[in-house]
Amino acid sequence: MTEHYFSGRPQATSDPAEFSVVLRGREFRFRTDASVFSRERVDFGSRLLIETVSLQSDDLVLDLGCGYGPIGLVAAAFVPRGRTYLVDVNERAVGLAQYNLEHNGLEGRGEVRMGDGTAPVQGIAFTKVLMNPPVRAGKALVYRLVDEAYAALAPEGSLWVVIQNKQGAPSMAEKLKATFGNCQDVERKAGYRILCAIRHESGLHQ
Repeated sequence: MTEHYFSGRPQATSDPAEFSVVLRGREFRFRTDASVFSRERVDFGSRLLIETVSLQSDDLVLDLGCGYGPIGLVAAAFVPRGRTYLVDVNERAVGLAQYNLEHNGLEGRGEVRMGDGTAPVQGIAFTKVLMNPPVRAGKALVYRLVDEAYAALAPEGSLWVVIQNKQGAPSMAEKLKATFGNCQDVERKAGYRILCAIRHESGLHQ
């Protein structure tokens, strides 16, 4: 079986790379490596999510499946009175995210944890969960992450997902509606959609 970026312990030979990029008007520098999603640049979907998501200065944010950390680092930079947690099952990604958090001067605003889904952050009620889902790992796993995100949100907290139409955006929208009772199409661009679902206090998890 071909190794993918959702592998817990990547076997591919390490091949580090670095690049700089401006996101939400701020420059970030990222170290990446083999067996990590979109190692050469911040992918279009992640950029679209980063530029679209509504962030409040005191948000408690979870970057679920953080990779080397671009979504979570930007969140950490723009929620100065809150805190951002970055979680990934891939140990190489977790090491890179930690390095990038520190080397972008954001270690005081965020925390990187390794593990599957929301298991490493049990007991924390987030106001925002951000996800560029690991679609190559399969729909069952991605939908489990949606269920876990719902459970991890505080009342009126929101899940923001970026996904391509050709990789299941319509079915993801239906999944969000079934789970949260709502789903807003916030942005559409170049075949990508940003979907947002809110955990209303009166809503029932299906």
